[in-house]
Amino acid sequence: MSFEIRRAEAKDATAACEVLRRSIAECCVLDHKNDPAILGAWLGNKTPETVASWFASPTNYSLVAVEEGHVVGVALLTAAGKLALCYLLPEVRQRGAGKALLACVEQQACSWGVKALQLHSTATGEEFFARQGYLRAGNVRSPYGVDTVFFWKQLDGTVCDASKPKR
Repeated sequence: MSFEIRRAEAKDATAACEVLRRSIAECCVLDHKNDPAILGAWLGNKTPETVASWFASPTNYSLVAVEEGHVVGVALLTAAGKLALCYLLPEVRQRGAGKALLACVEQQACSWGVKALQLHSTATGEEFFARQGYLRAGNVRSPYGVDTVFFWKQLDGTVCDASKPKR
């Protein structure tokens, strides 16, 4: 089964919110350790209304991964070159949707002239980003009490060349 990657729309906000909430609650146990205070803080702004506002912001580039008509993944890139979201439903992990979302985000960043992407990864996502060529640059405590890994990736050479139209 393949995934359709497309721009997120306001109508996707509820399904994307469910992706975020399930991914955090079910996949990131290593990070939140089922601590209700951490989970509450982390999930606190993951509402359909807030997600819709993120999608509507002209400084964000938001994508969804869709399989059989259902949103199964979400990614969000800021104009400043920060990958703010990259989450999948638990049942579609390790099937290529995350890699496809990330490739589209990188292409968009190249088209904006962004020279490097940055992100804060959970422990759960750390190896995924490392496999995609992101470099670890230290640890950062999130506002909701989770230790994250700061990653960055230079966008030049083959990354941005791959995003240019072929002649």
